[in-house]
Amino acid sequence: MNRFITLLIAALMVVASARPQQAYVPSADNLAAREQFRDAKFGIFIHWGLYAMLASGEWTMTNRNINYAEYQKLANAFYPHAFDAKQWVDAFKDAGAQYMCFTSRHHEGFSMFKTEESDYNIVDATPYGKDVVKMLADECHRQNFGLNLYYSLVDWWRDDYPRGRTGLETGRPGKDIDYDHYYEFMRRQLTELLTHYGPIGAIWFDGMWDQDENPDFDWRMRGLYDHIHSLQPACLVGNNHHLAAIEGEDMQIFERDLPGENTAGMSGQDISTLPLETCNTMNGMWGYKITDLDYKSADDLVRYLVGAAGRDGNLLLNIGPQPDGRLPQVAVDRLHEMGQWLRKYGESIYGTRGGDIPPHNWGVSTRKGDVLYLHITNCPDSCLFVPVMQKVVASKCLNTGNKVAIHKVKDRGIVVDLTGIPAETDRIIALTLK
Repeated sequence: MNRFITLLIAALMVVASARPQQAYVPSADNLAAREQFRDAKFGIFIHWGLYAMLASGEWTMTNRNINYAEYQKLANAFYPHAFDAKQWVDAFKDAGAQYMCFTSRHHEGFSMFKTEESDYNIVDATPYGKDVVKMLADECHRQNFGLNLYYSLVDWWRDDYPRGRTGLETGRPGKDIDYDHYYEFMRRQLTELLTHYGPIGAIWFDGMWDQDENPDFDWRMRGLYDHIHSLQPACLVGNNHHLAAIEGEDMQIFERDLPGENTAGMSGQDISTLPLETCNTMNGMWGYKITDLDYKSADDLVRYLVGAAGRDGNLLLNIGPQPDGRLPQVAVDRLHEMGQWLRKYGESIYGTRGGDIPPHNWGVSTRKGDVLYLHITNCPDSCLFVPVMQKVVASKCLNTGNKVAIHKVKDRGIVVDLTGIPAETDRIIALTLK
């Protein structure tokens, strides 16, 4: 594309962006996809790129101020010979996950798919020469497993990306900064992702926070959102911007915190009525870090999954694959343990919505039809009061299969007798309500 055509497209985009945009009206297929997404409850996040070779996390390029031209040389040695899309999807399904979200392009600027927009991609720039996104898409579709794609708004490698608060010391000249040009690059890459790889469940944006110190910067996100919906109306759009939901989005993302919590300082936004998803790491990092073996226990991960479901959200649990393409064995072991738990108690998670009782110190509740599930993760007492006003016609502990005694407290609720129920990660009481 010559410079004149680029300038013409940019001018037309400016004119279009100046027009008042109509309110976003999701299609019927999109609304159905939202409900399917809410039913899924559990997905696997994958952070994988050139940074895996340095084994110190996905932000290594900017954290160590690595020159972009030197960093680029990693591509010439990237050869993940042990990558096996089927093994990945098999492990995720064994865990009970219903979908995955894969980093098609992270902040380092390297595309993990074949793109005509840059030679800096896994097919053209590496000796491996294979399209990882294509292999994953084919396997996900073969196994009827959902595929969402992460896409970075930030780029520490390209010179046309406007300088934000990260990637400032990577040596880029800065003489070709041109957001119109960069925006069109992103738009064309999104077109490739949504036309070459079959149905995509969601596009998961990340990086708007990079321009926090430039409040007048206009990302023109609505234009990208509308473009995605024009290509695949059912494809959900989410953005990890740490803000309240923006017009045109189909889901709301929370990072390292459950909806309504903000211990990590990135999730203080208001909770919308859109489908919710919280993403968190299995150890401490998103990308592979060879020294980070501080993995959360399976019990902790199950409690986090339960906590998300009780807040009407999904858990997107991250794994950083090794540079050879294998999933770390500790991560695979944790996934298997979660799968064992879900095979026993998945009825109280899949297809549920946040329950009638808000989260408490003792745990959360989920609801499916006329069944209310009490997930008791922290109650040392032998009984539990819950403000359930409907008549309970049946009560059962899923852990033991036994009936549970219920005592009504007039005009206040019920007391659930926990006597004889062994302490477990999550004691689940199913209450069938009239």
